[in-house]
Amino acid sequence: MSDTMLSFKDSSLRSAFWRGWWACAPFIFAAVPFGLLFGVVARNAGLDLLETMGMSVLVIAGAAQFTALSLLQDNASVFLALFAALAVNLRMAMYSAALVPHLGHAPMWQRAVMAYLMVDQAYAVAGREYELNPSMRPAEKVAYYFGAMLLICPLWYVATFTGAVLGQAIPPEWSLDFAAPICFIALIAPMLRSLPHIVAAFTSVVFAILFAPLPSGVGLLFAAFIAMIAGAETERRLARKAGQP
Repeated sequence: MSDTMLSFKDSSLRSAFWRGWWACAPFIFAAVPFGLLFGVVARNAGLDLLETMGMSVLVIAGAAQFTALSLLQDNASVFLALFAALAVNLRMAMYSAALVPHLGHAPMWQRAVMAYLMVDQAYAVAGREYELNPSMRPAEKVAYYFGAMLLICPLWYVATFTGAVLGQAIPPEWSLDFAAPICFIALIAPMLRSLPHIVAAFTSVVFAILFAPLPSGVGLLFAAFIAMIAGAETERRLARKAGQP
């Protein structure tokens, strides 16, 4: 069987799958409340159960879903809501580009599934694993990524459904909105391992605060763009200082 095919008859692939699964396990403590919160907010915003679940199943991106929902609640046009959600989700394109050297060999059906189920948590743990273990076989990289994805995504669906159905019964003092910032802090903090990463993160925070008065979350898009430029320029200057072309 081809090395790119996901076969659990191979013990090394089983091991890689479960390593990915366990690597993503800590994120359930943030992903589940995040999903519950979206289910509650979506129903309170007027979406019925089918619309709420359809949005979660089709998009699978909490930040983009909340962005679109917030704009629709503010009577923004559907076009603006879709554009803003797409802009927020542009990070997935960057994730995909970063993972191509590791997963681009996989068959089309596997790449399609991986693209559909792409989430921040899976990218974070997979990217780190591939960097720390460059000797992994191509099929092991695929198995690892599937393990990471297949923990978080089903829980997101279940949490959204639970929040949508039982939202009114969830006590307000639970403060589920804590989940979103904690989730992203947990994703970003371990990845700040170089000066360009730190510069980009610091720049994004500063400009997100400065641009906060801008409407409809546009400030976050500008802040992200400036942060990417700052990180790239820092990396370029460090390379030039080290004598690299």
